[in-house]
Amino acid sequence: MSESGYQIKDQEALHFITFATVQWVDVFTRKEYSDIIVESLIYCKKNKSLRIHAWCIMTNHLHLILSVGENKSLPDVLRDFKKFTSSNVIKAIKNNNHESRQSWMLWIFKKAGEENKRNKDYQFWQQENHPIELSTNDMIDQRLNYLHENPVRSGAVRNAEEYVYSSAIDYYTTEKGLIEIDFIE
Repeated sequence: MSESGYQIKDQEALHFITFATVQWVDVFTRKEYSDIIVESLIYCKKNKSLRIHAWCIMTNHLHLILSVGENKSLPDVLRDFKKFTSSNVIKAIKNNNHESRQSWMLWIFKKAGEENKRNKDYQFWQQENHPIELSTNDMIDQRLNYLHENPVRSGAVRNAEEYVYSSAIDYYTTEKGLIEIDFIE
């Protein structure tokens, strides 16, 4: 997975990864679309040896700190995750009769798909994942803080642990969030 110089070399190492929607479309302002991401992450954790150390879904992108089990390929898991979530979010948008932005969003995703020969119809995610291997404790702390404070900086919440679509509640309280976390030791 060589995208713009970013590459996953050590499959089992912690990686900070960001996915963004094409044209930074604010899809995840709707609960039903965010829930597809959550359910897909849970599936990958249970069935693909994905270790989810931290996560945060923003309106048009998500940040993750991930690793995989022994003899697994993080790029393969990410590819499958992006493919599955892309088709399922697009399907959910198509089937949502109450989605006021339906035509606009589908037009953008269709146009992006037409411009990318790797896609048949729609492109939902930007191609890049920007994996950054977290090789020091300082790097881990910086990315973990950045990821959890993102909703606070955006004005969505006052305190990181209040944001539902994030692992901040797991890190900052004794409560559990939507996804079981593999805590960073």
